[in-house]
Amino acid sequence: MIDLLSYGCIGVGIFFWFWGTYPLLGERSVLYKLHALSVADTLGSMSITIGLLLKIPREWPLILLALISLAIWNTILGYVLAYCSTAQESHD
Repeated sequence: MIDLLSYGCIGVGIFFWFWGTYPLLGERSVLYKLHALSVADTLGSMSITIGLLLKIPREWPLILLALISLAIWNTILGYVLAYCSTAQESHD
C-alpha cells in the first residue's frame, strides 16, 4: 500500500512538472509564465519528495530538509522575481 501511495505521489509530481510547462506556450506575460512554472515546479518537486519519503523512511531528516528548502527557496525566488520586475522610481 505504501509503495502504491509513493508511486502515486511521484506520478502527481511529474504531472505537475509537465503541467507547469504548458503556460510557457501561451501569449501571456513573462511574469505570468514564470509564476505558473515556479508554482507547478514547487508542487511537483514537493510531491516527488514526499513520495521518496514514503519509499525511504529511514532518510527522513534529509528528505524533510529538502522539503523545507524547496518551500523556502522557491518562495524567496518568487519574491525576488516580483521585486525585480516592478518599475523602479528614480529620485533625481
